[in-house]
Amino acid sequence: MTVRTGSVTLVGGGPGDPDLLTVAAVRALGEADVVLFDRLAPHETLADLAPHAELVDVGKRPGHHPIPQDEIERILVDRALAGANVVRLKGGDPFVFGRGGEEVDACRRAGVPVRVIPGVTSAISVPAAAGIPVTHRNMSRMFTVVSGHAPLSPGELEHLAGLGGTIVILMGITNLPSITAGLARFGMDRAMPVAVVEQGYSARQRTTFGHLSTILTESVRAGVRSPAVVVIGEVVALARGGDADAAAALTDAAAATGS
Repeated sequence: MTVRTGSVTLVGGGPGDPDLLTVAAVRALGEADVVLFDRLAPHETLADLAPHAELVDVGKRPGHHPIPQDEIERILVDRALAGANVVRLKGGDPFVFGRGGEEVDACRRAGVPVRVIPGVTSAISVPAAAGIPVTHRNMSRMFTVVSGHAPLSPGELEHLAGLGGTIVILMGITNLPSITAGLARFGMDRAMPVAVVEQGYSARQRTTFGHLSTILTESVRAGVRSPAVVVIGEVVALARGGDADAAAALTDAAAATGS
């Protein structure tokens, strides 16, 4: 008997709030046989969103990767080849520092049908939740998204320091000391506003403000932890009540659903 080949769907889960899942994402989860989910994906409601699916936690934490990336790819391919409709639920957008490209390649090499459902990236949405627009007609006509997971090279820091606009750093808390020192060394104004937004779109969302020369001290004093998004640029000065507004919206949504 011929076994039907299943498929893999990479789903962007957004910044963590289930209300920011797209309609296509909700539909894919509802049709899934298996869901492999990340730590930062909105997994608390998966029992409702994917009621017929086997749920597999493949989340990584800083310095702790219990299931290596190649093993995740193997599971995706094996389950699809066995006929399952597999959803890979990732935080943010699958193609923004999410290793989605590697997973798509693995599926294509194995002959597994694969598609991607984009998600709301935390690079834009988390600053917005804190009241920070990444662009503004009068002060920032561009923004650059950087992975801070690994230390930036002197050449990368020099390039960033001269770009202008807004810099958004994901996964950058561990390397924040070297990033801020490097940007200052290559000429960025030490008075440049900086914000660190923790736990975006959760009830624990918190923003720590400072400048390029002070944000490290302020972050240590506040006990900043990942997940967090770092925003560097003049637009940080526009933040007004973002954390309070986001918390109120979450509270209202929870009350409306009775959760």
